[in-house]
Amino acid sequence: MTTVFEGEVPGTAPIPAHSALLVYRLGGGETPATFEIMTGHARNECSGPSHEKRALACFVAHDALARLFEWTPDKADQSPFHLTSELRAIALAILEAPMDGPPRETYRVGKSIELLCETMRALREGWLVPVVPGNALSPADSRRLVAVRRIIDERWADRLTLESLARASGMNRAKLTRGFRALYHCTVTEAISERRLMEARRALRTTDLPVSSIGYASGYLNNASFTRAFGRRFGVSPSEYRGYASAA
Repeated sequence: MTTVFEGEVPGTAPIPAHSALLVYRLGGGETPATFEIMTGHARNECSGPSHEKRALACFVAHDALARLFEWTPDKADQSPFHLTSELRAIALAILEAPMDGPPRETYRVGKSIELLCETMRALREGWLVPVVPGNALSPADSRRLVAVRRIIDERWADRLTLESLARASGMNRAKLTRGFRALYHCTVTEAISERRLMEARRALRTTDLPVSSIGYASGYLNNASFTRAFGRRFGVSPSEYRGYASAA
């Protein structure tokens, strides 16, 4: 991390060569809190309102992002994301560091590293929701959909249904179905299946549990349905995949 600055983010800002610009806008009132990551030259349309005062930005070297987080520049210059409450709290702590002098700088450096690590983790895990053009989804609905995705990520082994997820999110089934597809480009059922299969693949690679036990733990009621789903997703059966992984 080379530079951190706060306050008004200019509409057009040159970005140092081989660096990425991470911008956190804290929002307030009717203005949503957002995050975006850019390379090259920060454009007016990417930078949002020039009057935004509650903002934090930092430059991070490409090689540091690649080495620590396997991030590459082609993943930048996407639509802004809604900023989660957790990330916003860290950014706010940086802006409102509760001390002066050298301790303040040490505190801010530490919190900035925490913010970077948590941001990249959220990007990798798919927890950040893009700001949908045309305000098709409100920030509140977007947060509800993020919560649904987090339930899927954390409770993938449970008997999740569209009805139970709709109740948990406070949305009706139709709105949940439409919104989830708009944000994640897949259905709720597809997201659940993908999460379970990825966990099953990890278990096949890292444990000696029987294939049938892994399938059951991954939410499949019998070995046949698990084998079919795994084969459709990865092109080989669970037993074949374990053999390939062991030989590697």
